[in-house]
Amino acid sequence: MGETGINNKRGSSNSDKSDQPSKIRKPNSVNTLSYVQILGTGMDTQDTCPSVLLFFDKQRFIFNAGEGLQRYCTEHKIKLSKIDHIFLSRVCSETAGGLPGLLLTMSGIGDKGMCVKMWGPPGLDDLVNAMNTFVPSAAMVHAKSFGPTPQPDGLTIPDPKKFSGRFDLIDDEKVVKISAILLSPNENNGPEFHRDISVIYVCELPKIQGKFHPEKATALGLEAGPDYRRLQNGDTVKSKKGIMVHPRDVMDPPTPGPVVLLVDCPTTSHFQSLSSADTLNVYYKDYLDNMSETYKEVNCVIHLSPSSVSNNSDYQEWMKRFGNAQHIMVGHESKNARIPVLKASARISARLNYLCPWLFPASGFLSHHVDNCSLHSNSSEGAQAVISAENLLKFNLRPHANRGLDRSSIPTATGPADIEDELRAEIPEIVDAVQQVKQFWDHRQKSCSENISREDMEIVLLGTGSSQPSKYRNVSSIFINLFSKGGLLLDCGEGTLGQLKRRFGVKEADNVVKNLSCIWISHIHADHHTGLSRILALRRDLQKDFPHEPLLVIGPGQLLRFLDAYQRLEKLDFQFLDCKFTTRASWDSFEKSHSHCDQSSPSNSESSIGSTLVAKGSPSYCQKPDSLVGNALVDQRLKTLRKVLQEAGLETLISFPVDHFWEAPGGSPQAFGVSLTAQRSFNVSEMGPGWKIVYSGDTRPCPRLVEEAQGATVLIHEATFEDDMVGEAIAKKHSTTKEAIDVGEQAGVYRIILTHFSQRYPKIPVIGDSHMHNTCIGFDLMTINMADLHVFPQVLPHLKLLFRNEMGPDELDELPLEEATAAS
Repeated sequence: MGETGINNKRGSSNSDKSDQPSKIRKPNSVNTLSYVQILGTGMDTQDTCPSVLLFFDKQRFIFNAGEGLQRYCTEHKIKLSKIDHIFLSRVCSETAGGLPGLLLTMSGIGDKGMCVKMWGPPGLDDLVNAMNTFVPSAAMVHAKSFGPTPQPDGLTIPDPKKFSGRFDLIDDEKVVKISAILLSPNENNGPEFHRDISVIYVCELPKIQGKFHPEKATALGLEAGPDYRRLQNGDTVKSKKGIMVHPRDVMDPPTPGPVVLLVDCPTTSHFQSLSSADTLNVYYKDYLDNMSETYKEVNCVIHLSPSSVSNNSDYQEWMKRFGNAQHIMVGHESKNARIPVLKASARISARLNYLCPWLFPASGFLSHHVDNCSLHSNSSEGAQAVISAENLLKFNLRPHANRGLDRSSIPTATGPADIEDELRAEIPEIVDAVQQVKQFWDHRQKSCSENISREDMEIVLLGTGSSQPSKYRNVSSIFINLFSKGGLLLDCGEGTLGQLKRRFGVKEADNVVKNLSCIWISHIHADHHTGLSRILALRRDLQKDFPHEPLLVIGPGQLLRFLDAYQRLEKLDFQFLDCKFTTRASWDSFEKSHSHCDQSSPSNSESSIGSTLVAKGSPSYCQKPDSLVGNALVDQRLKTLRKVLQEAGLETLISFPVDHFWEAPGGSPQAFGVSLTAQRSFNVSEMGPGWKIVYSGDTRPCPRLVEEAQGATVLIHEATFEDDMVGEAIAKKHSTTKEAIDVGEQAGVYRIILTHFSQRYPKIPVIGDSHMHNTCIGFDLMTINMADLHVFPQVLPHLKLLFRNEMGPDELDELPLEEATAAS
């Protein structure tokens, strides 16, 4: 097995301990509490693979870590500090998109952070190497891959049939034995084959020894003492009577330990590998009548396979081979699409929608058609029990008397009507507030121009929190919806796809991703870009049968290092352009060079680009010797971007450096803001024709931002800290609420939207009433249509009413997860 680490040495003094968890836990008793539980990440949004928790009193094992797992654990108070091992059934964005955020959070637990071991099939090393480009030194990860590995060229692999056996990963006789069986598709797909390998995980708990009968031992000539202990440990001893005494002579038969299988058969082409796996024979009830002592009864089979596979008749016949095992179907079931997994944020969204449905449209889930044609039901057919998974469903393994399904933790469904009733009882004045807000829209003036329609542009805030997701706010992402002309993503933190699904619905969100014009990333910090690979992978799959251009991704140069490393795992079908080539000066140089090209030869054109796009004294990676990226490619990317902008109805996309972080003291900026302007000529406000949106990214207030925001229609500005935390804002290169508003005032912008709030204020941050005539607080899934810009600041006082009992920091959410659980 290969082993790869993320920063697995803290220092020379600790290097000999780096392979050990920072906490030593006592082994589990064989008859203490144990269960498997469905962690329903993606069960409602169907954007990622759900996770499975294998729980013991002293240890936790997580299977798969899709996007949103960290936020899910916060919501449901699952202690990250207890997680010892993470297993991936496949290595791709669907199963591993939540790993970076999860590992970064675990690195901050305790004084030294947590150490976690990660297991997976081929491709795991590529994933770890990609994360190494931005995961800091505090994160302690030891990754072990098993199965065929690529040759030194990184592409070709050995014959996968040589790796059809079983890999023993963990063998703890007092806790659990976990092994892996690899599945591969029928056909070798060439260089990417190792990325298509999936895994069956087999979890076997140790047997419980039968009752020891001392009276039988005495009758055979044994005395209490070491011989009794040896017999209970399974050894044979000789009595004083000369009799060889075996454990079976003085003990009841042992109770077999429970066995759980986790099966990920992602496509029908993997099924032949699944059905022909000889290593599973020992678990089949019908295998040669399985009368031998090697037969191991399976108690529970958790199917991660998608319903398109598990509904197949051959697959269902294969399931019957496990006799009386309980089958839990985790593959996306449409019935779960209307049951929010993140109930806290769903509750906030429903309250906001009740107050102002124009700014907070109803979730796309509410219009999702529920298909009841699934072959799986909550009943048993003969001896075979098959049920659809539900969020937090358990299957108890120990104690033996409680073995079986446990629905006690499944959340109760709460609909919008129940939430609205609760709100009216809690805040009776909200009824009048709803009517006042309605009047704003009923009586709004045509101050924006007669030729503005609601189909021109809207801003959808997908994530408005900073650092890491909370129950109420996801991390940074903004969708600029241009309707029939596509749209752009500005930043793409983890969970961006899930937020799109919540806003637009499961199917319509796919269309949004498919029709994206480009994605712009402000900087390499994890809360701004770790959702990118999931978006790109989905778009690749959606477009695979259609002629299309790779999606243009614009970001700082460090982002390309991550994407290039990740592409050894799975191709993402994108083309990259560094932000520094989309600055105002670079665009001017590009246009001038192409104006000159009209009168020059092609060779002169390339020379001109090389001399103008790269600032003197600041050599680009495009000019470094042996670089794979040349100036001609930069030229081609800028032409592509210009075409994309024209098709989207945009005049310009201008990136500009901001004051957040730099490559090195005195080096190149690695954090940017962006300005977008529309082609159409109409008056959105008194500011002038057309519209202009400026997004600050993460930054301190800086002159360049004020300059670029001059006359903007909307400034979306980070406001990480409240006003009395200026010192912390300066130290961490962020802005306070007042500083963000002051930037907008200095630039003379029409409207200011505040975002990127500290997760100390998960619901509504502390904010004064000054300058509120043109400013509004951003919330997740808030949707600001261009036609409503003159109205939306008037809603802020009513938002404060909605959250009047919840203003200020949420102290419970500030605690580490283990302390928060104790405090709840």
